Amino acid sequence: MFMKAMRENGGEFLSRLRRLLARAGAEGAASGDWPGVGGGRRHRPAAVLVPLVLHGDGVGGLTVLLTRRTDHLHHHPGQISFPGGGMEAADVSAEAAALRETEEEIGLPPERVEIIGRLPDYLTGTGFRVTPVIGLSRPPLALRLDDFEVAEVFEVPLAHFLDPARHQRYSLRVEGELRHFHAMPYGDYFIWGATAGMLMSLYRLLAAED
Repeated sequence: MFMKAMRENGGEFLSRLRRLLARAGAEGAASGDWPGVGGGRRHRPAAVLVPLVLHGDGVGGLTVLLTRRTDHLHHHPGQISFPGGGMEAADVSAEAAALRETEEEIGLPPERVEIIGRLPDYLTGTGFRVTPVIGLSRPPLALRLDDFEVAEVFEVPLAHFLDPARHQRYSLRVEGELRHFHAMPYGDYFIWGATAGMLMSLYRLLAAED
């Protein structure tokens, strides 16, 4: 899958991704931080934007924009994440929530994002049912960060996450239970947990077709 994706031009890859996302949004089963994370528990609805930034033709010109949360936050301080958060009563859809939160957190206006689909929902151990919304943007982005929540933004080549050689597995004991989680480190950034799990959903979506 990795080599096939790298041979596609940008238009071919994005067309294939749109088609697969349309199918995944209708049929895809939710995944989660660990098997059985649902456990009959009610999860609060949330949404994140997975921003793909198109710098040039071909998959090599696509990057994924990520944020690093500030260290003083109560939930997940210092972790790498996508812009997003809990859905509010005024949000008419997961897409609306993801775009609202993205503008609030990093100043990327909704009109600069082309929504191309959804990944299957992702259940977190902290009690959220997250809908990952894939959006496409083109530079320059002219971002304005909410410095209370976001310490920095950075971009990682999409090819990094599509290369199985970059996929790692770690384990962690949570409330006495041994849990396994995905990680995809990039330079000094340790990308793991729900963020890596959603990126694995994207990888599996593309790999399942090959």
